[in-house]
Amino acid sequence: MDLYGRDLICTQDWSFEELMAALDLAAKMKRDRFNPRWTRILEHRTFIMFFYNPSVRTRLSFEAAMTELGGHAQFMTPSAGRFKTQKQAGETIEDAAKVMARYAAGIGIRILEDKVPYYGAGDEMLREYAYWADVPIFNMADDKFHPMQGLADVMGWAEWYGEGPGRPDYSALEGKKFVLTWASGALARSWCSVQEALLVASRFGMHVTLAYPEGYDLDPEVIAQVRQNCQERGTDFEVVHDPEAGYEGAHIVYARNWMSPNAYRDGVFHKQEEIEKALQYPEWILTAEKMARTDNAIFTHPMPVDRGHEVTDEVASGPRSAIYDIAENRLHVQKAVMALTMGNL
Repeated sequence: MDLYGRDLICTQDWSFEELMAALDLAAKMKRDRFNPRWTRILEHRTFIMFFYNPSVRTRLSFEAAMTELGGHAQFMTPSAGRFKTQKQAGETIEDAAKVMARYAAGIGIRILEDKVPYYGAGDEMLREYAYWADVPIFNMADDKFHPMQGLADVMGWAEWYGEGPGRPDYSALEGKKFVLTWASGALARSWCSVQEALLVASRFGMHVTLAYPEGYDLDPEVIAQVRQNCQERGTDFEVVHDPEAGYEGAHIVYARNWMSPNAYRDGVFHKQEEIEKALQYPEWILTAEKMARTDNAIFTHPMPVDRGHEVTDEVASGPRSAIYDIAENRLHVQKAVMALTMGNL
């Protein structure tokens, strides 16, 4: 399958077969991590990492991925240049994208909630870079989607219900119940990770339950796509607004805080207001008592975990927590995607 030159901004942009090509290669790379057949795929090539927002896992995993493929990851922030914004003159996206593409074999961009004036602006920016650049553009998390996290998530779930690390069984996910629940929290998180999780869970044949308090609706277009994915796979999709509902029969539970649709007003992200509002719902923390009502479910989270608000330590550090396996998988899926799109495998 030829994926050379492809952008990855949302998993929904790739066919199921294309996602599987990347996931299958990621599993091979995980099983045989330092095999010489991988270490020269991107030799002498540069990957630009453009960070509007910081990250531990994203920066470290992309740098490690490029190193293990024989290439180099170059870190960049907006302060390193003079970029045009709504409030200041500077270099346009067209010019920046075309110049960066002359230097690098691929470009990754991370831009989240507090760096955009309205929901969707970050995703729009990535797609404009993709329009102008003639090298792959990778979404390292924007305000709508987080495709590398989604791939790491589904790989981790399939390993837990498969034969273990590096041996995922994606068919084992079919018919499983996936519960995504809003959680209290002090971080006012964007929708990117949870929306990506809903998309991949629904595409891989899982029954999906979405739980959140009234007033915390996600993007209606994304939810419509999740419903369509479930319809195409013949699975159920339900929404509940009770913090105690939905856990019965669950196989995977994902608890994470996210902001409300009212977070942006007058071009400003009201972060502190979102935090104060979210902390008024302590009943929406994931506890061992709630997990006990599941079908021995695993706990999943993209990290960083807001322990004590989103989930208790007993669950996050418990024997059925998949968080570290999934964090590791960021490295492997990113290696696979970069090898396929930048290395012409």
